Amino acid sequence: MKNGLKLSLVLISIFLFSCSKKSELQTTVSSPDDHVKVEFKLTEKGEPTYLVTFKNKEVIKTSTLGGFDLKDMASFKDNFEIVNATTSNFNEVWEMPWGEQTKVENNYKELKIELQEKADLKRELTIVFRVYNDGLGFRYEFPEQENLSEVIITDENTQFNLSGNHTVWWAPGDWDIYEHLYNTTKFTEIDALSKVNYPNIAQTYIPQNAVNTPVTMKTEEGLYLSFHEAALVDYSDMTLKIDKENLAMASELVGSERTGYKVKRAVPFHTPWRTLQIAEKPGDLIESKLIVNLNEPNKLGDVFWFKPTKYTGIWWELHLGKSTWGIGSGKHGATTANTKAFIDFSAKNNIGAVLVEGWNNGWDPNEGGFDYVTPYPDYDLKEVVRYGKEKGVEIIMHHETFGNVENYIKQQDTAYALMQSLGIHSVKTGYVSKLMPKGEYHHGQFMVNHYNNSIEKAAKYQVAINAHEPIKDTGLRRTYPNTISREGLRGQEYNVWDSQGGNPPEHLSVMAFTRMLAGPIDYTPGIFDIKFDKYKKDNQVNTTIAQQLALYVVIYSPIQMAADLMENYEGNPAFQFIKDVGVDWQTTKVLNGEIGDFVTIARKERKSENWFVGGITDENAREMDLKFDFLSPDATYEAVIYEDGKEADWDKNPTAINIRKMEINHQTSLKLKLAPGGGFAISIIKK
Repeated sequence: MKNGLKLSLVLISIFLFSCSKKSELQTTVSSPDDHVKVEFKLTEKGEPTYLVTFKNKEVIKTSTLGGFDLKDMASFKDNFEIVNATTSNFNEVWEMPWGEQTKVENNYKELKIELQEKADLKRELTIVFRVYNDGLGFRYEFPEQENLSEVIITDENTQFNLSGNHTVWWAPGDWDIYEHLYNTTKFTEIDALSKVNYPNIAQTYIPQNAVNTPVTMKTEEGLYLSFHEAALVDYSDMTLKIDKENLAMASELVGSERTGYKVKRAVPFHTPWRTLQIAEKPGDLIESKLIVNLNEPNKLGDVFWFKPTKYTGIWWELHLGKSTWGIGSGKHGATTANTKAFIDFSAKNNIGAVLVEGWNNGWDPNEGGFDYVTPYPDYDLKEVVRYGKEKGVEIIMHHETFGNVENYIKQQDTAYALMQSLGIHSVKTGYVSKLMPKGEYHHGQFMVNHYNNSIEKAAKYQVAINAHEPIKDTGLRRTYPNTISREGLRGQEYNVWDSQGGNPPEHLSVMAFTRMLAGPIDYTPGIFDIKFDKYKKDNQVNTTIAQQLALYVVIYSPIQMAADLMENYEGNPAFQFIKDVGVDWQTTKVLNGEIGDFVTIARKERKSENWFVGGITDENAREMDLKFDFLSPDATYEAVIYEDGKEADWDKNPTAINIRKMEINHQTSLKLKLAPGGGFAISIIKK
C-alpha cells in the first residue's frame, strides 16, 4: 500500500507539474507598440478561439478558429490540446524593386500555437499569429505527421465576430467576377444576393450572402478596419459569409463543381494569411504595408528587365467602336500603321510603351480559338517591335483567353519564348467569360494555381504580367515582382458600355480604401473626351478632366495608361501632367481622406526630388486646405496646379479646367475647390 501511495503521489506531482508548465505557456501576443493584442484560448471542447483588442478595446470579439471540414475524414476543429506555444520578435527593412515607396519596415511579434488532437489520430495543427502596429495576420499550418498525408477541404471555418454594427464598404462574394461596385451600408444591411447597384453583369455566381475582400469598415468609435488575405498560393480564394443577427463573418472558400471540394493539398502545407488592418485614420490603411509584409521575400532577384512606365495603346478605341479586335469587320485596330502612329506619339510625349490588343489570330468566331504567336496579316509584329526600339518605346503584348485556360496553358511556353526573342517584357492577360475546364470558377484553387504558375513561368522568360479578370491581389508582388498590376475592379471601360451609367463619381474614392489595399490597379485613367458623343452618345465618364489627371497619383500602379485617343490629347495643355507624372515612387503620403468621399495622396518620385499630388472627390463639391509640409524644408519648388474650372461639373461641364503655376515651399498652404466629381493634380518640381 505504501509503495502504491508513493506511486500515486508521484503521478499526481507529474500531472500538476505538467499542468503548471502548460499554464505557463504564453498564449497572448501584442504588437511592437502594444496597441494591438491577440489572446488565444481553447474552449472546454478544445476548440481554438482568438480575441483582438486595440488600445484595450475589443475589435474582434471572441471568435472560433473553427478548423476544417474534410472529405472522407472527421472534421479537424476541436478536441485539441496545446502542445507548445512560442513567441518571437522580428524586425527588418527590405527594399521594393518598384512600388509606392523604396524601403519597407517589416516589424511584428509572432505567436505560434502547436495543437494536437487528444484522441483518435492525434492529428496536429499549428496556428501562427503575426501582430503589427497596423493590424495582424494569422494562418493555419499542417505540419508533417504520421496520420495525415493529404487533406481535401470542403470548408474552412474561420470566424470574425465584430464589436458592433459597423459601416461597411463591400462588394459581393462572387466566385466568378471581381468587378462589382462597392456598396456602403451598415453591416446588418448587407445583401449581396440582391445584387443592388450591380447592373447587367453577366455570368455571375454568388452562392450566398457573402462579401469579397478587401472589405473595409468604420466603427461607431471611428476606428477603421479592413479584412483581406495575404500570400494566396495553392489554395482557394476566401469570401466572407455574413451573419447579420450575430454581427459575424465566417470564411467561405470558393468551390469547384468539377471536383466537388474547395482545396486539395498534400501535408505539410499552410493556408494563406487571414488579415485585419486597423487604423485610426482612413489614410493609414492606404499607407499600410501589412499585406506585402506577410508575403515571402523576393524569389526572382533583380528584375532589371521590367521598368515602371506609362503606356498608350490600341484599346480605348476598341471599346468606343472606332475599331475592332477582329479583322473580319473591316475596321481592324491592330494594324502595323496604327501601332506605329502610337509609337510615334508615345516617343514624342515621354511615354515608354504601347499596348496592342487584337493583334493575333482568334478574335473572330470562325478562327478556332486564340493563337498566341500568329499575327493577323495586317500586323507585322517584328516590324513594330523593331520600330519601337528605334524610337525607345516598348511593345506590351496581349493574351486574351476568353476563359479557355487549357488552350492558353498549352501555348504559354511558346508565347513567352516569342516575347523573349523579340525583347518584349510585359503582357496583359485576360480571362473574360466562363472557364474551360467547365465547372471551375475564376477564384477557385485551379485558377489561383494557374495565375501563380503563369507568373513563375513568365519570369523564366523575363516577362512581367498585368492580369485582367484576375484573382484578387494578395501581396505576391513582393515574392514575384514580375506580377506588376491587375484589374480586379470595375475599370474605366464600364463607362463606355455599361447601359446603367458606368462607374458613379464616388467609385474611385471608395476603391482607394478597399480594392487598392490589396495591391496595384490597372485602371487606365486619362480620358479627356469625357462625353465621347462621336461614338457613344448615351455613355460618358462620370468625372471631370482634373480628376482623370489626379488618378495617376491616387490609384497606384507601376504601369499607367494614357488611355484616350491620341487626337484627344493633341493640343490640350492638360496633357502636360500626363507627360510629367512619375510611375515609380520613393515615398507615399496620404494627406487626407474619408472613404467614399474624398482622398488626397502625395508621392515623391524615386529618381528625382519631384513630387506629384492628386486629390479626388465624389459627387459633392468641396473645398480643401492643402499643406505642403511634406516638402524638404531647405528647397523651393515650382508647382503646376491642374484644377477644376470655375463652372466644372462631372456631368454638366466636365472638361472645364484651370492650370496655374506658383512657387511653393514646405510652409505653403493652398485652398483648392473641387467640383462635383472633380479633383486636382499638382506637379511639384524642385528648382
